Amino acid sequence: MNTALAGLRRAWPLTAVTLLMILGLSGMNALAPLFQAMFPQLVRPVYPLESFWNLWLAHVGLVLASSGASVVLGLGIGVAVTRPLGQRFRPLAGTLVALTQTVPPVAVLAVAAPLIGFGFAPALLALTLYGIFPVLQATMAGLDGVPRSVLDAARGLGMRAGERLAQIELPMALPVILAGVRVSVTINIGTAAIASAVGTQTLGTPIIVGLSGFNNAYVLQGALLVGLLAISVDMAFNLLQRAVDRWLGRGRK
Repeated sequence: MNTALAGLRRAWPLTAVTLLMILGLSGMNALAPLFQAMFPQLVRPVYPLESFWNLWLAHVGLVLASSGASVVLGLGIGVAVTRPLGQRFRPLAGTLVALTQTVPPVAVLAVAAPLIGFGFAPALLALTLYGIFPVLQATMAGLDGVPRSVLDAARGLGMRAGERLAQIELPMALPVILAGVRVSVTINIGTAAIASAVGTQTLGTPIIVGLSGFNNAYVLQGALLVGLLAISVDMAFNLLQRAVDRWLGRGRK
């Protein structure tokens, strides 16, 4: 009973933010009088060109695709450069991926759009490149943090390199890796809003339309929903990290 109550206490902020987001997605039109009062000069105070649910689904789809690619690439490169055969490439990998952080996503979109077309593809490329670094950095830090004594004991038991990686190193590094994934996904949620500048439908579309048309109500609506999405996902990752910590803690007993 105490465990269930503790779980409910931890989950209620996420539940509250998620409900607010659902209300915003479903009932934005009901807030038209509020936005009309805030911006009386506007004829259409609520974004009318697309359903907010459709924009949310497109936004989440883009984030899932780009974050999935970032996690696969970041985790793969991180594992590769922490192996004996890949150690020599570690400085190069870190430098190349860090360079992607110095280039704003808008610049990547501006270069990619004329080359591969407007829409989903340049947005996916920009977000993937931008999301690799936190995952790579966390993977290397997590694997480096595995105690040498544990690895020596595993070797003494006759475990092969692949077995040590799958059964010891990755599970022990999982909390740190999850922290990197959390940062990467949260960044991508915010950055995905910019992707609407190259024709991708996201929750950033009302923001781009509002900025180009001097409609601050559209900007506020898009920013509010993007913010609620980012907060809810960050809270979900926080609960996941706590669950992993408890699982690892029980596993060590």
